[in-house]
Amino acid sequence: MTGKTRGGLSSVNRGIVVSVFLIVACLGAACNSLPLADGGSARGAKAARRPGQSKAAKKAGAAREANPSARAVRLEDASVRESSGVAASRRNPGLYWTHNDSGDGPLIYAFDGDGRKRGVWRVEGASSRDWEDIACGPGPARGAHYLYVGDIGDNKRARDFVTVYRLREPAVAAPDAASTRKSPRATEPAEAIRLKYPDGPRDAEALMVHPKSGDIYIVTKGSVAEVYKLGAAEAAPGEVRTLARVGEFSSGGLFGGLITGGDISPDGRRVALCDYVSGYELRLPDAKADKFDAVWRQEPAPVNLGPREQGEALCYTLDGSSLVATSEGSPASIILVPLPGN
Repeated sequence: MTGKTRGGLSSVNRGIVVSVFLIVACLGAACNSLPLADGGSARGAKAARRPGQSKAAKKAGAAREANPSARAVRLEDASVRESSGVAASRRNPGLYWTHNDSGDGPLIYAFDGDGRKRGVWRVEGASSRDWEDIACGPGPARGAHYLYVGDIGDNKRARDFVTVYRLREPAVAAPDAASTRKSPRATEPAEAIRLKYPDGPRDAEALMVHPKSGDIYIVTKGSVAEVYKLGAAEAAPGEVRTLARVGEFSSGGLFGGLITGGDISPDGRRVALCDYVSGYELRLPDAKADKFDAVWRQEPAPVNLGPREQGEALCYTLDGSSLVATSEGSPASIILVPLPGN
């Protein structure tokens, strides 16, 4: 861990950092954009350079070389151009939810593990200023499954408060696959939970909900990421709620605390975070099983997510054995990454 840094980067600085990464990646012969599934067998580096081989096949080969256990597929729904968050459905096992970054309407998109489109829903009662992440978790009704959508982006650090929308997770049926961005299904009305930081505005792209307690976590975006929490008992619409700072995170690498996505494992014992290129996992020691916030003091273990064009989202699978990461671009890439020891 390094010293505390306040806030995230401006949009200009973010662009500089991304540009630096692209230059470094190219110098390292890693200018493969997205890992895309081509349905073929794994190819080595020489095969990836064969004349006439498609770009998709080359990218798929690069992904498999970088992380041989990873599996990559294309997202069928071309309306998802900037996948900024992803969550494993609790109500519909085997399905996932994602959404676009700013510029789209208040829409969530369902897909399955093979990237097939399963439907589009408009979140009723919500607006989309800068949606950055989505999470699943418990809510007010016992036994019900909820989605939490984080309208938490603030590149200029100028927002008086940010908003997390909470809604009952829709049930997905086969006919819903016919819905589109222009003709979506409608969710139940969402609750708007308004939040502010205790020490001034922050930019953030990672939203997490603890699967047992329902506590809400936001991880900010800066050279050192700050971790803020709102207890489930306070998570209600109405007055603006003040978050509590409970920890910080820095990978120590090139992107430090520029965290773009995160999730808490279904057993409530692990945290996965990602920046533009890398993934990390924090594991709670057995001795701290009943004190979740001790996880923020653990040493992060790197997770190879493979090459991504601009990685902004990841989540655990429903059984917690793997991570699912997405990347911006159309068609978007979805990468399934088995975790060691699972």
